[in-house]
Amino acid sequence: MSHPPDGPYGYGYSEPTPWASGIAVVVLVTALTATGVYAFGAALAQIHWLLAVAVNLIAVGGAAPTAWRWRYAPVTRWVIAGLGAGVLVAWLSLLLF
Repeated sequence: MSHPPDGPYGYGYSEPTPWASGIAVVVLVTALTATGVYAFGAALAQIHWLLAVAVNLIAVGGAAPTAWRWRYAPVTRWVIAGLGAGVLVAWLSLLLF
């Protein structure tokens, strides 16, 4: 899918990408998400590991379509990137520890 030069929403102007603040948002959201998903997954794994896997897959499967629609929104794209990275970090941590 291609978008016009002023972005997918056609605002009529194009602003420079705020990389510094965007990366700060990604790092903070990644840390918060990874902590929450890891803690919840570890608690569920104490009950039964299949329960932890099922709940995580259902949660991600339910949130993924909404996140996919928001991926081009100017501010939300940074939060979505942090959420995705946080879930991946938490899943890797759950598998390794």
